[in-house]
Order: sequence, then structure tokens, then C-alpha cells
Amino acid sequence: MARQEINRTAEMEVFARVVEQGGFSAAARSLRMTPSAVSKLVARLEARLGARLVNRSTRKLILTAEGQTFHERSLRVLADLDEAERAVAASAAPRGRVRVNSSVPFGQHYLLPLAPRFLAEHPEIQLDITVTDQVIDLMDERADVAIRVGPMRASQLMARKIAQSRMVLVASPGYLARAGTPDHPDDLPSHELVTFNFARHCDSWGFQIDGEVAFRPVHGRAEVGDGESARVLALAGQGIARLSVIHVGPDIAAGRLVPVLEAFNPGDIEQIHAVYVGHGGQLPARVRVFIDWLAAEVKIGRTEPAALAQFKSPLSMREGL
Repeated sequence: MARQEINRTAEMEVFARVVEQGGFSAAARSLRMTPSAVSKLVARLEARLGARLVNRSTRKLILTAEGQTFHERSLRVLADLDEAERAVAASAAPRGRVRVNSSVPFGQHYLLPLAPRFLAEHPEIQLDITVTDQVIDLMDERADVAIRVGPMRASQLMARKIAQSRMVLVASPGYLARAGTPDHPDDLPSHELVTFNFARHCDSWGFQIDGEVAFRPVHGRAEVGDGESARVLALAGQGIARLSVIHVGPDIAAGRLVPVLEAFNPGDIEQIHAVYVGHGGQLPARVRVFIDWLAAEVKIGRTEPAALAQFKSPLSMREGL
């Protein structure tokens, strides 16, 4: 084999892992290789060096004197290589394309308005943004980051909480002028409600009543499949909707929607996560920079419209809202 075709760094890494794990099989598992491939690589290394590096037995692996020397020098070379790569990565500005998939409300109200500032601060990075309420497979869609609102399902993906948003009941001023403002959750059956039609929605709303959370069944003549549609109907005066502040915070601040029954709000929270593929802590600098920036810039859960600030349930205060 010609010298230039030999990946000596890879040989050192495999040999160091064999020594670290104490055998070929354990090293193969940690490297996601077959034991035979690891054994053949070490055998080729020994043949090229013209020296036996390890003495093999059924129970353990013992380094020869030559193997001990090669192992010590390999660790030194690999450490120097890691340090060199870290130094270069730290000094270089992150660059490249970051593919982001976001839910509709977060994308429209937060991500897209913030994107120009991020692009201005990171001129070497391009953002490729898709806004949809469909839950995607990051690998299939070749997305770097997905912004997901709500409970996280068990998966092998990494997730970082970037914000949180509590739930609130809202209605338009026009609807409340026409139908009146409910004073108690038990008044809801006499009101028009905007509810959801998807399979995993809950057909009851929770309220803090007499120090305990109590649930009231809800039914609406208008049912929708996503939060943005519920928001549009509430703005149009169709009735009372239960949405998160991520959806309706700007509308409340502008007076387009009015919170109702806040004195009974139990303070339940929706978590907002950035989900990404990052096995073993390995994450491209361009993606890490974007997630760090987004977590620092998104203010959901830290500030609320003045119309909501006067209402603070014990749960929402514990969650930092």
C-alpha cells in the first residue's frame, strides 16, 4: 500500500480505542465497526510497522513494549490534532446553511421577525426556513433544527429548551361586547367556544377553582386543526379560544384579543424546544450558533403583555413566567 493512501490518524484512533476498551470486540462496538475489521486494521498496522503491538489471549490483551511506545505517541499525536482543530474552529467564523423547520405561530411571530437580525450579525450563515405545523423527520427533510411546541416525545434527537409559553383564554372585544364576559368557568356553556378537532386534543379545559385544578368539558360549533386557525376565528369574533401566549401575545398587547377568566388560570405551560441531531455532542458551529442565539433572543416566558402581567398563578411564577 502506498504511503499516501494510509490513514495513519485513523489507525492511531482505532489502536488507542482497542487499548482503552481492553479488546477488539469492545473497541468495535464503541466505533460501530465489526470486530474483524478492527482486528484486520491492527494486523495491517503491525505489518506496516514490522513489530507486534499486542499479545492476544482469550481473556485479555497485553501491550508489547513496542505497543506501549506506539500507544503513548499516538495519544500525544491525537491530542495535538484535537487541539489544532479546536483552535482553528474557535477562530473561524461559523459559516454555511442552517435549515430550520418551525411551527407556524413561532415562525410567524418570532423566528421570521428575528431572522434579519441574526443574518446581519452572522454574515457567513444562510438561513433556510420552512414554516409548517406538520411534525417532520429531521433526517428525511435534511433539516438542521426543528422548533417544536408542546410535550416532547421520546427520541434519539437532542433538544434544548429555548422558551416556554402559558395558556390563556381569549376573545375579541367585539365578541365580548355581544355575548358578555364570563365571570366563572361555569358560564362557558352559554358561550361560543373555538375548539380543536385533532386526535390528541383535550375536550376539557382546566381552571384553578377553590385552590384546586378542576376541568370543565368544552364544545364548540367551530372546530379547527391548528392554533393559528383558532386565533383567526377568535379575532373574527367567533368565540372564546384557549391558546398559548406564543400565539396571541401580540394580539393581547394590541387589544385585538382580551384575556378572559384569568383569575381561574391554572398556569399550565407549553415548552418550546429546538430539536436537532447531535450525537456525542457533535454539532456544527453554524447550528450551535443559531440555537444559542435563538435561546438568548426569544423572550417568551420572560415577559408578557401588560394585560396578563397582573395575573400570576403559583404555577406560572414557579416556571419563571
